[in-house]
Amino acid sequence: MTTSIVPAIIVHGGAGGVVVGHEANALAACARAAAAGLDVLQAGGPALDAVQAAVRVLEDEPEFNAGVGSALTRDGTVELDAAIMDGATRRAGAVAAVPNLRQPIDLARLVLDDGEHILLCGDGAWAFARERGIAPVAPEALVTERARQRLRDRHKERGGGTVGACAVDAAGRCAAATSTGGMTGKRPGRIGDTPLPGCGTYADEAGACSATGSGEYIIRATLGRFVVDRLRGDLPAHDAAVSAVWELASIGGDGGVICVDRRGRIGHARNTPAMPVAWATLAEPKPKAEL
Repeated sequence: MTTSIVPAIIVHGGAGGVVVGHEANALAACARAAAAGLDVLQAGGPALDAVQAAVRVLEDEPEFNAGVGSALTRDGTVELDAAIMDGATRRAGAVAAVPNLRQPIDLARLVLDDGEHILLCGDGAWAFARERGIAPVAPEALVTERARQRLRDRHKERGGGTVGACAVDAAGRCAAATSTGGMTGKRPGRIGDTPLPGCGTYADEAGACSATGSGEYIIRATLGRFVVDRLRGDLPAHDAAVSAVWELASIGGDGGVICVDRRGRIGHARNTPAMPVAWATLAEPKPKAEL
């Protein structure tokens, strides 16, 4: 018996707190990102293109900790991590600790498509980027006053504001993408869970997951693979997400996950005050969003 597939996408704007008064902005941005991804799926495009399109929208939104508006290191600089993974082939591309990069997810996709390596960081990532025609932006182009204030206040974010997307297309191919500036006040050179396949980003033939939150704990839990392994057993996507958050909490971490399975069922869960999410399917194309 064949199982019907409903192409679907879900995005998140990071686990943690949303700035008071900015809740509507965060939800609207997530809805725009979900709509951008759904446009790809509606045109018959692959899930991999859909998650990239969605994350690009979120990287350009200063409400979130990715691209423009990213968290600052203790030196006042921006260092970005991103990853994208194709579940059909288990190919992945990722970049880490890269400064002056407006759309990290695009560079991660180029790493995936190139196929030689999976993860490039720092100067090596920029050497590859220049080979592919990407130019750096001015450092101040990514820095917002809110990020400066958080650094002055020594407000240590534990990954909040990270963005991500998961999708499944009409062929049942799943994909995930995640992008982040990391935690406020981190040491320069710190790499979190986002660019590590199986941790902050993971996809295979069973489903896809993007995680957000306390990165060091997400790495210890290999949380992305934890979620998708439960989808492999046909656990409902919501239950897989909830079980992952319990697993994260059991080792002292906080955060959240979004996921989608090969049939197009979506799930999300968190143990933080908020995690803006939005989702849409070909059956219900108007994006729904909630905190």
